[in-house]
Order: sequence, then structure tokens, then C-alpha cells
Amino acid sequence: MRTTIKTPKTAGHYTTIAAAISYIQQHCTRQPSLADIAAAVHLSPHHLQRVFSEWAGVSPKKFTQYLSIEYAKQILRERPVSLQEASHQVGLSGSSRLHDLFINIEGMTPSEYQHGGRSLTINFQLAPTLFGQVVVASTTKGVCYMAFEDEKNTAFQRLANTFPNAQLFEKADAFQASALTIFKQDWNTHEAIKLHLRGTEFQLKVWQSLLKIPAGQLASYGDVAQDIQKPKAARAVGTAIGSNPIALLIPCHRVIQSSGKLGGYMWGTTRKSAVIAWEAAQKKAHPTDC
Repeated sequence: MRTTIKTPKTAGHYTTIAAAISYIQQHCTRQPSLADIAAAVHLSPHHLQRVFSEWAGVSPKKFTQYLSIEYAKQILRERPVSLQEASHQVGLSGSSRLHDLFINIEGMTPSEYQHGGRSLTINFQLAPTLFGQVVVASTTKGVCYMAFEDEKNTAFQRLANTFPNAQLFEKADAFQASALTIFKQDWNTHEAIKLHLRGTEFQLKVWQSLLKIPAGQLASYGDVAQDIQKPKAARAVGTAIGSNPIALLIPCHRVIQSSGKLGGYMWGTTRKSAVIAWEAAQKKAHPTDC
């Protein structure tokens, strides 16, 4: 049965929003006005206010506050608890709320990992989201890949490079539909999501640790290293985070440098800033939902 994913009403606005975010980042020290931001993206202030509020759920002014690097620093100052303590506080119990999202990681067999997905059948589709187009792929066990991609051929080639010996079919399925609910603003509708990951033992530990960081909160690379009981492995943790094959579901965007700077992101720092601020805005707007 083919699953149809409904296109988010505001998905097409991301290009404009991304341009606005880039402008805000470049001028954040002087807190640009709505008129300044609107002029930079060639919209009227009224139109930008409407489009931005539809996309983020808050006004451009409020979003600018969440986007500021000071937000990241504040989170680190106000959350002096370990990931284990944070996880205990929020309870990863299978609740449908986003920060309680329980993702069951079932690693690939050594043979599947070694042979680049040999014997695997992988379905994939491209879908529009609030943050641009994504390619999402799944096996019979769960979602194995999700990445932001602007162009279809590039998306297919990168997926094929990741699983060079797998059989790939452009076909939507229920695992993909479940994964794409992460982009909905109504976080109470989230279901448990199954992942099927290929990775080393160390990578899987790091990715599991990322799942403990609640939406709207941030952690440093050192925090993650402490959580996996490898306090001196912050650099290796960063490498493992950079190898994360599943955007947003494994929230590598919630890890920043201990200085408060955002650090790198496979899918661009503008998108990382947008996701962090969007999650913070949603948590403020729906404090009981996440």
C-alpha cells in the first residue's frame, strides 16, 4: 500500500525563511527590526510577519531571540545536569510527545554493514518539509536514512553511495510516513519510530545518547562524551555526530560547542539554527506538549 504524505502548507516558505535567518545571523548583534529583515528578503513587513509566523509559530522578533547564540549559551548555563539526569527527568517511556519519543535502534548485522547493504531492499522518497526537501529511506525494519537534499539526482546518488549494494526503489511506505511526522507542529501526534542503522558500536552509543537530549534543550560535545562514559573522547564524539545518517530523528542539531557557538552541521549551519530556534519556539508555544 502506498502512503501519501501531505505537503506542509508552509514547506515552500523555507527558502525565504532561510534567507531571513541568514540576515538575522549576520546582523544579530544589533537586533534587526522587522522592516530590516523584510527588506533583505524583498517582502513587505506585513507579508513577512504572516509567512514567518505561519512557519515558526512565533513572530520574527521572538524567533530572533531564540536564534541568537546567547540562547545557546543560556541553555548551557541553565541546564547544568547530565544527559542521564535530563533523560530521567523527561522519561523516555514511549509517550507520543517529542522529547519522550522512543526510537528503537536495531543495528544492521555485521555482514550488512561490511557489504554496503548487500541483500537489503531499500524504499525511498523525497518529501517537502518546513526546512526544505528531504530524502527518507527505509528497510523492512525501519528508517535507515534521512537527509536534506535540494536536488533529486543528488539525493539518489548520495543514498546509493551510502548503500552501494542495496536494491533501491522510489516507493513510499509506513516507516517513512512515521518519520515525516517529526516535522509536524502538533507534537502530540508523534508515534514511536523504528530506525534501522548501520554504524560502529561507538557511533551507535553516541547516536543513542543524542536521543536523550529533549527538544528545546542543547548539550555540548563534552556532555555527550560524559554520557557515554568516554569523557576524553569529545573529538571522536564530534566525528560520530558528523556521521549521523538520519536528520532530526537523531537530533545532532542539539549539540553545540561548549563556548555556545553552534559548531558544524552536515546540512548547513543556517538550517541548524532554524531547527534549534523552531524547536524552542514550539516548546514556548506548547509547553505541555514537549
